[in-house]
Amino acid sequence: MTPGWSPRPLPPPLVMSPAVESNMTSSATATSTTITGTDEPTPSPLPIHPSPNPIAAIPRPHPKPGYPTCKLRFECRDLIHDGANIFLSNSEIAHDLLTAVTTVLSTLYKPSQSNSHIPPTRSVTLILRAMEGVAVTIGSELDHDHKEIHFSLDYVAKIPSEPRIRRRHEIQGVLVHEMVHCWQWNGLGTAPGGLIEGMADFVRLRAGLSPPHWKKEKKEHWDGGYQHTGYFLDWIEKIYGEGSVRRINEALMNKRYDEETFWTGLFGKQVKELWDEYCKTFPENKAQQQAKDGNEYDDGVLMEKDGQKTKDRLEKVLE
Repeated sequence: MTPGWSPRPLPPPLVMSPAVESNMTSSATATSTTITGTDEPTPSPLPIHPSPNPIAAIPRPHPKPGYPTCKLRFECRDLIHDGANIFLSNSEIAHDLLTAVTTVLSTLYKPSQSNSHIPPTRSVTLILRAMEGVAVTIGSELDHDHKEIHFSLDYVAKIPSEPRIRRRHEIQGVLVHEMVHCWQWNGLGTAPGGLIEGMADFVRLRAGLSPPHWKKEKKEHWDGGYQHTGYFLDWIEKIYGEGSVRRINEALMNKRYDEETFWTGLFGKQVKELWDEYCKTFPENKAQQQAKDGNEYDDGVLMEKDGQKTKDRLEKVLE
């Protein structure tokens, strides 16, 4: 502090007159009334909530159901066998196996979101080896969801080479037949073998892969199997509507086969009645029938003609 310096005294407090104090109080009250004088909020120039995304509002359809897929494998156990050379020269293995799967599934099933009505086949392995017969399909050693198609190289070696596409046509036909056994139901193992094999040849027939030696003929029993039952099932499909054989197959899903109730439940008739009706479609007079459709018949058996007509049909199938 500087010697001789002393602080200046504070000014006296301001005292307002009663009139001024009254005016200030009135002004504050008026201002407060202006701010809070209404219960409604002041409108905002912007919306309270943002507008929804127009793209997100567009409804999106569910994905279209598709058929299940499985792994496809190939194995040849004797590459120097004559049948191996013929098979490899007349087959596009990956394409033909995939086509066989598609053909079977599209004939026997309609897809759904779950596909729980289709057998859960996880893989199919095509094995070429020397053996008797034509082919056989079995469950693998792993489990029955993994299938093996064993195709005889001895049989392949004997397929006629003429017409030119005969070998490829027969190979594809056998693959389709055996692929049916990888995907069909069998009534928990109780369905007649003739029905199981006939269904496989029905799919082959519908795929346009029937060989020239197949015959429509009267047999004593409906379940003679293979093409005999295959043609019978084809007749049922035509008479009772598209999807009839699909219904037969699905009726064998997780249910034992009972001939007394199985066919009447599907078509209102016993299978023998259906078979008798089918047999009545065969000509009584083969000369009259031959004149009608140009085919040859031998004792009620339709004999497919060889030659240019058959060759043209095969080439159309394999285009």
